[in-house]
Parts: sequence; structure tokens; C-alpha cells
Amino acid sequence: MSANLNVLNANKPKKIAMIVANAATSPTTGWPIGFWWAELTHPYWEFTERGYHIEIFSPNGGDLVADGYSDPEDASGYSAHDVLSLGFKKSPTHFNLTKNTKSLDALKVEDFDAIFVAGGQSPMVTFIDNDKLHKLFAAFYEAGKVAATICHGTCILLKVKTSDGKLLVDGKTWTGFANSEEQFADNFVGKRIQPFWIEEEAKKLPNTNYINGGMFKPFAVRDGRLITGQQQFSGAAAARLVIEALGV
Repeated sequence: MSANLNVLNANKPKKIAMIVANAATSPTTGWPIGFWWAELTHPYWEFTERGYHIEIFSPNGGDLVADGYSDPEDASGYSAHDVLSLGFKKSPTHFNLTKNTKSLDALKVEDFDAIFVAGGQSPMVTFIDNDKLHKLFAAFYEAGKVAATICHGTCILLKVKTSDGKLLVDGKTWTGFANSEEQFADNFVGKRIQPFWIEEEAKKLPNTNYINGGMFKPFAVRDGRLITGQQQFSGAAAARLVIEALGV
């Protein structure tokens, strides 16, 4: 980053509202579920390296709990490669950002340049029918701001509507967690994990173009001010598209 760009961002940094899921219980597995570490930490890194200010919100507020498989220190070793999340966890300053988060009631669209909705297993239960979150996401978009979501957070796009009553994804190209990835995850744990699959439901919608970039490959899509990322390996790619859309 150039010195001039650093000065510009320092004088008037862009502000991103990151939405991260609260803890819940899966109706299909009975497991405790939450947010996915990499879907918070990787975009956070991209944004803060750019000089942006980040504020983390959750639907209900309070302390956040991560999905076990997303923890780089989990005994499964599933995310052992994720050194960014490990560093975030080990830094008291950063880890405390997941404590005592503000609820959506405290989020004002006019205070931010973009919204970024992270995923995890909880969103499939806590985001899919969250009307407050749906309206907030649409409000950012209709205010001419950037609206981004990744992985299972993209389940909201199955239902988010603009003020004209149309789905926000009407006429748009977008991505989200793929059927092939859901099948891999089910096979990995030996049971059905999710109550529905995003790609399967997206392909039932008229006049929308769901695509993906291959199983567990970094992939993000920008269609105007709407930005989507496919899964946990796509957070940084989606964040970079947000930065591109914001122009600084």
C-alpha cells in the first residue's frame, strides 16, 4: 500500500459492519454451532491491513462461540492450517472482539460503508429466518452501500427482499456453499449436517444465477454492490472485492 493511500485511509477510514452468528444448537445433529473462525479473521485481516475500521455485531449481541471444526486448535485438526485464526485467538485484544458484541439493534446503516455477513453452521439456523438481518442487509444495498456475505451466511439471500418486494438476488449472479461441499462435509462426519443446502434452494429460484468455483476453492463474485463468497476459503477474496467496490 502506498504512503498516500495510508494517509487517505487514516484521515477518513472506511467502516465495515461485520455480522457474526450467535451460538445455537443444530436441529439436525444436536451439536452446538456458531460462527466459523476463518470467515471472521481472514476478511478482518484484509480490511484492517487496508486501514479500515471494523465493528463486529451479532443478531442477539453478547459473547460469540465458534464452530469446533473451525478452531485451529481443535483436536480434529480440520483447521490446523489456519494460522490467521490462531493468531487472532491468541491475541487478547483481538479475541476480546468476540466478547460482548453489540446486537443488530445498535447498528445504523448511515454509520458504515459496507456490511459483511460471515458464515458458520449457526447461520443456517439463526440467519435464514431472521427478518431483522434480512431488512438490514437490504437497507445497506438500497442505500447505495456494499452488501457482502459468505459461505453459509449466504443463506439469507434465499429470502432477502428489496423494498419493491423482489428478492435482492433477482437478476443477479452470486455464490454460496455448494452442494458438493455439503456432501463432502456430510461424508466426513457420517451424517446429514444442514437442514437444507443453499445451492439446492438457490436453483429453485427464478431469475437468479447461482454459480460456484469448485469444491473448497477460493471463489467470490461481485455483481455491482452485492458481493458473495463461496465458503471458508473465500473470505479474503470476498473482502478484496469489497475493497474494490469501495474504491479505496
